[in-house]
Amino acid sequence: MNGRAVNRRRRILAGLGAGAVMLAAPGIFAAQLVRTPRQTAGPFYPDRLPLDTDNDLLIVNDADTAAIGEVTWLSGRILDLAGRPTRNAQVEIWQVDGNGVYLHSGSAPRERRDANFQGFGRFLTGASGEYLFRTVKPVPYASRTAHIHFTVKPARAESFTTQMYVQGEPLNERDRLLNGIRDPQARASVIVPFIPLDGSTRGELSARFDIVLGQTPGA
Repeated sequence: MNGRAVNRRRRILAGLGAGAVMLAAPGIFAAQLVRTPRQTAGPFYPDRLPLDTDNDLLIVNDADTAAIGEVTWLSGRILDLAGRPTRNAQVEIWQVDGNGVYLHSGSAPRERRDANFQGFGRFLTGASGEYLFRTVKPVPYASRTAHIHFTVKPARAESFTTQMYVQGEPLNERDRLLNGIRDPQARASVIVPFIPLDGSTRGELSARFDIVLGQTPGA
């Protein structure tokens, strides 16, 4: 991928991140919201962060080769229980690559890790609370069903960590952490459909995961 293509990709990501705010009106009724359950960060938060920590996990720096896997545009909003957006919150995600390996020295099998997958990304929310990542659809590994880890770091509140799961994944029924969420509504709130992206000719997917925190923005 040449420099012009890389810069175009980054402009598209930035534009989608800004434009996505138009898709969700801020007047969400609190009665419709379910607080997102906390979940463990697990043992595979990167023990050494990549040099590139932007919101496009498919291209590392200016590499010519993209990561393997089903390309997914992952978006959502960070909200409080009243439906108000949380601005200036740093959203971090990390997940396995298309071979089921994390960006972590203890994740096996190391020899199969996709060096073209960033494995970790960050996004700072604006006034709408919106975030956006380009990544790959997660795959199961070992005893875990497919999932993506999230940590939200609001500007003036404690960090919040959870996990997002793939709707329709057969292993969901046996995943210990997912089924450890006892409240059915809370459990359903972290299971997300991955659907074909409108207008994509490359088989890309989209997924939307709103995270509802238990605090008021700026509190």
